[in-house]
Amino acid sequence: MEQNFGLISIIMAAYNAENTIEKAVMSVMAQTYTQFELIIINDCSTDKTLSIIKKFEEFDKRIFLINNSYNRGVSYSRRYGLEKARGEWIAILDSDDAWAADKLEKQIRLQKEKNADLVYTGSAFMDSSGNSIEWYLHVPPEIGYRKLLKQNLISNSSALVRKELYMQYYASGDNMHEDFAIWLRILKTGRKAYGIDEPLLIYRFMRKSKSGNKLIAAKMNWNTYRYIGLDVVSRMYYMIWYMFNGLKKYITLNNEVAKV
Repeated sequence: MEQNFGLISIIMAAYNAENTIEKAVMSVMAQTYTQFELIIINDCSTDKTLSIIKKFEEFDKRIFLINNSYNRGVSYSRRYGLEKARGEWIAILDSDDAWAADKLEKQIRLQKEKNADLVYTGSAFMDSSGNSIEWYLHVPPEIGYRKLLKQNLISNSSALVRKELYMQYYASGDNMHEDFAIWLRILKTGRKAYGIDEPLLIYRFMRKSKSGNKLIAAKMNWNTYRYIGLDVVSRMYYMIWYMFNGLKKYITLNNEVAKV
């Protein structure tokens, strides 16, 4: 019998995601840890996203649909979903990503073992068409503030975080990496995050996304460092690390995508 370690609220913002959201939602429904609610915020999509979500909502009572009256953006949509969340734990899943079936179960068990506030996982990758890329991002068993400054190894869709902390250290802004800022603010208090070095997140690699555009991503990273209060010298130091680590990852991913 499954142990109930508490309700997990999964937040998914969706805009014109008709080609990807079904895979994302089905990966949630397939979770071996079943004590969850999935809150999907439809950001005024103009394609078939809304009708797809409605079918899932009718089929599974753990799925809840929220409709924005007009397009508000992913930051607002996630925040609104968080305000509606009833769980002790928060997990974010982008509408174009997916999870392995035992992702939540393994995370919640590690959380209990370590009494952790933040648990993350490794990532597998797929291309924009959903084809698997034969490479995955390894993660360390634990990470602290200084190490995270050098490279954000906590993928947003991989994290499981205590809701109280997520709300307390929430960061918002389209010109920075919001998730990175949240993790840094949490770890700056002296807490540690704990990792599972398995590809429990399947991340969709999109070259045209903000994370795929290296210039935009670098500017957002700089703004994140500024947001959390780093001085100019420290920002420059950690940007060198960011560019070095990011370039290695980007080259590797592009080489693997070319093989698909």
